Amino acid sequence: MMLEELKNEVYQANMSLPKLGLVTFTWGNVSGIDREKGLFVIKPSGVAYEDLKPDDMVVVDLDGNVVEGDLNPSSDTPTHAYLYRHFKNIGGITHTHSPWGVSFAAAQMDIPAVSTTHADTFYGDIPCTPALSQEEIQSAYELNTGKVIVSEFEQRQIDPDATPAVLVSQHGPFTWGVNASKSVYNAKVLEVSAEISYHALQSTRSDIHVPQYLLDKHYYRKHGVNAYYGQKKAVSVNHS
Repeated sequence: MMLEELKNEVYQANMSLPKLGLVTFTWGNVSGIDREKGLFVIKPSGVAYEDLKPDDMVVVDLDGNVVEGDLNPSSDTPTHAYLYRHFKNIGGITHTHSPWGVSFAAAQMDIPAVSTTHADTFYGDIPCTPALSQEEIQSAYELNTGKVIVSEFEQRQIDPDATPAVLVSQHGPFTWGVNASKSVYNAKVLEVSAEISYHALQSTRSDIHVPQYLLDKHYYRKHGVNAYYGQKKAVSVNHS
């Protein structure tokens, strides 16, 4: 048996998804990585949450090969592996089909930063990737999902540590964080922000993005060397 502590952490993170209203049936997964060992733990594919146990979590390497586990890992494992290989600071990943987030993904729209609820966690709009091509879907769908995410962040010069979330066009949200539980937290904030943004966009045709100075204030009071929110300083990337 290996990575027992991480398995339990990832199990608990997965079990929080239905409690937070982020999944229906088995439509979601959480993983967490041990960077020193180069291994990550992920939910098994298609197993109902009420039937999950910590020992059901599957250990895989960064190429997506199963190292330990009796069940098949999530079908999204290649996406998680690609993100871990390219976003070096992340420690956990969550994927859901939460309805407000998926609504923006279906419309192929970014979730705009229109409120301080959003700005507390995400430094700018949450990007939506381009749709995958027929060839990308038919050849290596889950791997190419990871590739389109990383490519979008690189092309737009978005810092994945400051904006730890993305929408895959016509699919749904992926979020990440320093560990599995933080990635789930970010998934819930994304869903709340998407709902707020949807209603706000129905109410006006004006540009309702928060001004840069308000975005800066709310993001940096929780993140960076001068953060002062809560009972201890948060740590994140410093943006000038």
